Amino acid sequence: MRTEAHTDPVTSPSGRQLASGTLVDVYFDGAERSGHELAMLNRRPQGTWREYSRREVTDRVRAISLGLQALGIERGDRVAILAHTSMEWALADWASLLSGAVVVTVYPTLPPSQIEYILSDSGARLVFAGDSDQLAKLLEIRDEVPEVTAAIVFDPVATRVEGLEILSLDDLAAKGDAAVDLAGSWESRARQTLPADLATLIYTSGTTGQPKGVMLSHANLHANTYQAMACLPIGPADRVLSWLPLSHAFERTAGHFLMWAAGVQIGYTEGVDLVARDMTEVQPTIMTGVPRLFEKFYDAVVEAVEEGGAGKKAGFRLAKWFGDLHSTHRLAGRKPGPVLRAGYRLSDKIVFSKLRERTGGRIRFFVSGAAPLSAEIARFFYSGGLTILEGYGLTETSPVTNVNLPGDVRFGTVGPPIPGTEIRIADDGEILMRGPQIMLGYYGNPEATRQTIDPDGWFHSGDIGHLDDDGYLTITDRKKNIIVTAAGKNIAPQPIEERLARSPFVDQVVMLGDKKKFPIILVVPSFQAFRVALPGKVVTEEDRLRFQDHPSLLRVVESDIAPQIAALARYERPKRVLIVADTFSVANGLLTPTLKIKRREIAQRYADRIESLYAEAEAEHVSE
Repeated sequence: MRTEAHTDPVTSPSGRQLASGTLVDVYFDGAERSGHELAMLNRRPQGTWREYSRREVTDRVRAISLGLQALGIERGDRVAILAHTSMEWALADWASLLSGAVVVTVYPTLPPSQIEYILSDSGARLVFAGDSDQLAKLLEIRDEVPEVTAAIVFDPVATRVEGLEILSLDDLAAKGDAAVDLAGSWESRARQTLPADLATLIYTSGTTGQPKGVMLSHANLHANTYQAMACLPIGPADRVLSWLPLSHAFERTAGHFLMWAAGVQIGYTEGVDLVARDMTEVQPTIMTGVPRLFEKFYDAVVEAVEEGGAGKKAGFRLAKWFGDLHSTHRLAGRKPGPVLRAGYRLSDKIVFSKLRERTGGRIRFFVSGAAPLSAEIARFFYSGGLTILEGYGLTETSPVTNVNLPGDVRFGTVGPPIPGTEIRIADDGEILMRGPQIMLGYYGNPEATRQTIDPDGWFHSGDIGHLDDDGYLTITDRKKNIIVTAAGKNIAPQPIEERLARSPFVDQVVMLGDKKKFPIILVVPSFQAFRVALPGKVVTEEDRLRFQDHPSLLRVVESDIAPQIAALARYERPKRVLIVADTFSVANGLLTPTLKIKRREIAQRYADRIESLYAEAEAEHVSE
């Protein structure tokens, strides 16, 4: 098994090695592709999509950028964006970067107290607020962030607050259009940005302790944009639907900088809950996603099958079998025989074609990141003619370091390193990276930086993994998530959780058991589990708590996951299942803004019930 993998330096599509550059270069290179080429699509309230040419977008970005300069924003000033993903978010980002400002991204799901920390720590002077709700959060902490002197709201606004200039985005653009004295030098001033200059501060999710501000330079993000472009065959004929948080490094690089640089048409969803609708309307050819998106598509198919008759279930199983066999032949470069071809055509007609319709019918491939993707889900989509290219990276790596290649997908891996990237596996299994996309460090925290980037420039990811003989990387778990039992056995909970989460009766699952004799799992049951366990009862979100201790519910969940648990090593098997009714969410503090489980918080939230469960198990063991 390999312990190191690296690739050649990043090159342009023409094969020329790329010099270090800035996001200003990325912007102008993308803008100059074609002045009239379709660049962005935005859904209007009446349900139609408004199309914007590159010329229209560049004119708008220029006006907003000049407006920031007219407000007194200077090179190096911190400008925060507190908004959901939208075209306006993208415009504000480009305009701020072209003004020489450092963009501070803030998750719109954060409560005011966490927003206050980020704005104070970064020293933000101006905040783009997506709507009145985000503005209200800012006003709630106004006295704690006196450095913020202006707020720009994407929507029309009439709010007035002493000492805080509040404008709509249109008002700011109008200021820019009127700043004729600044207009002539705008581009030359923008191009004064240097590769080493700080471009953005992105605060980590903070699964433990306060979030840290990741400092990414223009050179980091410029390199990662073109590194990713070298791996993905995309261009002006493609269309993407942007829906993941642009405040996260994954969507910002892969769905924003990369797509603009490659000339891809970008549509913006109206909201996470409307992604399925907007996919059928925008009909993207490529799309970024997270495993939860693909799981929802898969679960919808399975649920429709479960609600059908025995014939429908048998047909689905047969289609899945033919799909798996057909995909195995394709991946191995073998030509399927006539029987397999006929079976697959039928399977495609009754199952897979419907899956493609749900995605808009034009997808060439998805790019998945931010969390591990189930190999089963990846193979199912591949069987249906929908390739998911799973990748990997962290905020600290701009974020992409690895991605599966369109011509060589390997399920369960995150692919080889992208051009210009070195991957090394340390003696304890930790994944180390080195390349032009590695961050400058943590803002105001040199000690944390020293602990993460060693003197030789290797970034210590905190993830455990291994490389195959071809340099494809497999992620096992987070180093800090590893459970060490009282007997000294190491358990990686993430793969086990992924396996158990495939049950239609499990909505969410987390394994605990550090320093205990055995692990346990906490399960948030799906509504389907309630329906099966409590036939005839209508269980709403509000009364799930009332039924969480019902013995029938526990039996249904335990019996369904029993085969998966039995397949584990003896020391890995959870000995008890605890049913919890509360869905883990960002709002209740059990998920990070990037939807990662906060294990410590979950253990604290249910500490009494967990200890009771262990006590019961111990008592049963003594009595045996």
